[in-house]
Amino acid sequence: MPALTRRRLLAHFSAADPTLGAVIEAAGPYRLVPDTGSTPFVHLARAITHQQISGAAARTILLRVLAIYTGAEAAAAALETGDGFPEPRQLLDTDDATLRGAGLSRSKVVALKDLAARALEGVVPDTATLAALDDAQIVERLTTVRGIGRWTVQMMLMFQLGRPDVLPAEDFGVRNGFRLAYGLRTLPAPAALAAYGARWAPLRSAAAWYLWRAVDLAKAGGLPAPPRPGPRLRLRRKSPKRLRTRVAPARARK
Repeated sequence: MPALTRRRLLAHFSAADPTLGAVIEAAGPYRLVPDTGSTPFVHLARAITHQQISGAAARTILLRVLAIYTGAEAAAAALETGDGFPEPRQLLDTDDATLRGAGLSRSKVVALKDLAARALEGVVPDTATLAALDDAQIVERLTTVRGIGRWTVQMMLMFQLGRPDVLPAEDFGVRNGFRLAYGLRTLPAPAALAAYGARWAPLRSAAAWYLWRAVDLAKAGGLPAPPRPGPRLRLRRKSPKRLRTRVAPARARK
């Protein structure tokens, strides 16, 4: 696929959805740069550690975990490069109490060890093997790991594998950016956002990134005026029961 320049993105989104095209015009260059240096195992281990805590707290815990294997002095460098991250077998062989002592919760220790076991089984493969699979296959495969949900895999698809057509419709930041950019009173339901976002294919990762930027623009007073009237989001329900959706925490990606 050709490079995703701002010019190309503007041409695509201005034709497919002028409202998002205006957001792109205001937000500037597309700066999503995949981190191709880490392995799927390392990426997911970091993701598990970050769940439900602040970035600063997760970094502190990761440094303590890495220090178990590299020593305290080398842990910071290992955290940046990923070179000193324990191999799956090392992680499995580490006593639970030692990992808990580094600050990991009991559930995260269980999840990390399940991740390590799945890596040894080949369920979580190397980057080259994963790159040969399509997005749906990767989601189906990796969500079998304890503690890894669809949203986590979608972040991996975007920020490690660089997949261009991923729309994390359950992400709070993406939904809030859409609400602001399109002048809605409430957050769109994930299913409704996914249906509306079909028009953004095959560049839905860029759409998500710019919806995150829409939140920043709104805070800075630079978000373009929303369309009037706003979009009608239709959600066909399969049953009269109330639809339940999972809302993931916001992630501001810059």
